[in-house]
Amino acid sequence: MKPTLLILAAGIGSRYGSLKQIDKLGPSGERIIDYSVFDAKRAGFSKVIFVIRKDIEKEFIEVFIKNLSKHIEIDYLFQELDSLPPGMLCPKDRKKPWGTCHAVLMAASKINEPFAVINADDFYGFEAFDAVAGFLSDIKSFESHDYCMVGYKLKNTLSDHGLVSRGVCETDPHNYLNKITERTQIGKKNGNIYYVDQDGNEALLHEDTMISMNCWGFTPLFFSYAEKIFKEFMVKNIHNPKAEFYIPIVIDSIVKNKRGTVKVLECNAEWFGVTYQEDRPRVISNLKDFTRNGVYPSPIWGKG
Repeated sequence: MKPTLLILAAGIGSRYGSLKQIDKLGPSGERIIDYSVFDAKRAGFSKVIFVIRKDIEKEFIEVFIKNLSKHIEIDYLFQELDSLPPGMLCPKDRKKPWGTCHAVLMAASKINEPFAVINADDFYGFEAFDAVAGFLSDIKSFESHDYCMVGYKLKNTLSDHGLVSRGVCETDPHNYLNKITERTQIGKKNGNIYYVDQDGNEALLHEDTMISMNCWGFTPLFFSYAEKIFKEFMVKNIHNPKAEFYIPIVIDSIVKNKRGTVKVLECNAEWFGVTYQEDRPRVISNLKDFTRNGVYPSPIWGKG
């Protein structure tokens, strides 16, 4: 059974200043999503599902669905603030989505096969999709929590223009995840890399620290476990306007409680994305170089 790719595209993109998922960055106006779908298709994925917001549906259909559906099976669904466990009501002052794992849970009714999860605004490269597809194709049983994650070196994933969020990983000698901690404020200062903890204190991180860029491989069993953890999370955080239910929260619970394993597939490539408007020139330059060197065609889907 070929895997499905789940693309998280409901983020508001407040730091970027616009709906960055539809920004034209490639030599022929390609978006980063175009490259992800192109790489996923040639790695063996047979279907792509997008998680979006209801208010961007019309524009998203025009920009992506109509074009991409010519090349691979496409579906989409919504992540909305009031999509909560029974009996819970969204606070009136809540403005932002409930986080990446909440977005993943929205797809539970549509996915019955192994699947990968990525962000819409991150460029991962073919190496990442090929590694996850290979792992998912080797899964012997859907009834186990045996998952994978593409890991990048921290120094290859930073922005020169502000703080970023990363899942900081600790692994065993066999590259299985021991722990993952979501750090929401990582940056560079005076030649060092640091993060800001919940108390506002700064602490250093090594440049070769293995981190998650939200590129995961799961089986459908992930949904039931994540739903359980989400209910517990919401009981504690329903009135916290900044609380977000991240994928690493569930992964850390699985690993800590020995419910399953997460294989870290090391990727030495340099990640890039558009966290801030100032990141845009670098992304455009990188994509132009890829085209010049024959890594990708342009237009990426051919003419017509």
